[in-house]
Amino acid sequence: MSLPAPPALHRALEATWPPEATQPAPGFVLRAGAGGGKRVSAATHEEGGGDAGQISAAETAMQAMGQPPLFMIRDRAHWPGDGALDAALQDRGYRIVDPTLFLAAPIDAIARAPRPMTTFPVWPPLALQAQLWSDAGIGPARQAVMARAAGPKCAFMARHQNRAAGVGFAALDRQTGIAMLHALEIVPAFRRSGVARELTGAIAHWAQGQGATHFALAVTEANLAARGLYAGLGMAEAGRYHYRCTAAATERDIP
Repeated sequence: MSLPAPPALHRALEATWPPEATQPAPGFVLRAGAGGGKRVSAATHEEGGGDAGQISAAETAMQAMGQPPLFMIRDRAHWPGDGALDAALQDRGYRIVDPTLFLAAPIDAIARAPRPMTTFPVWPPLALQAQLWSDAGIGPARQAVMARAAGPKCAFMARHQNRAAGVGFAALDRQTGIAMLHALEIVPAFRRSGVARELTGAIAHWAQGQGATHFALAVTEANLAARGLYAGLGMAEAGRYHYRCTAAATERDIP
């Protein structure tokens, strides 16, 4: 099974779940997340940079943006400098947060035409979809990330037993051909009922119609339930990354 390489996956991740703004800094790219979470708030290393002075300057700049210092560490096989940065941050007392996997598959392996009256694509999202996301902890700031995504994108709602049962969001990065799934949430009463499987297949079916060649997502290593779901659909690991934050930083500090 042919899977996208990590550079393509990171490009698709940024295109489909974008920060509010980016800001160059010596040795780094900084991101203003506007409360949208770690993916849109983390700084990434630029090759040839990342020395102690540049790390300190990046820390100061992120604090000036109203964000705690947060760095993404990518696959060192493709970004050799990230390995040195990882070690330097550890020496400065930074801890690892949210080791994350990219899971991916060819779009044909995942796409499934939805059964009638089970899954509905809509854009912009309905108030009910926004409420279901908010109930799951995906509030207005994260929903604003969806609105910023360029290119083909859509929100989805699943119905089960004549009730709203789940929501999801996907967008396509045309340059890589990768459709990324984000913010899939199933109403607790309908978990383990097949809703997540059907909704994922329907979202991939929409992406296939938009010209996607691959379907991918990012999931934390600790989320065993989600990993089991996606493995059962035929998705496989295609890359990984993690974050480094200061020892004192908490989840509340990195909204």
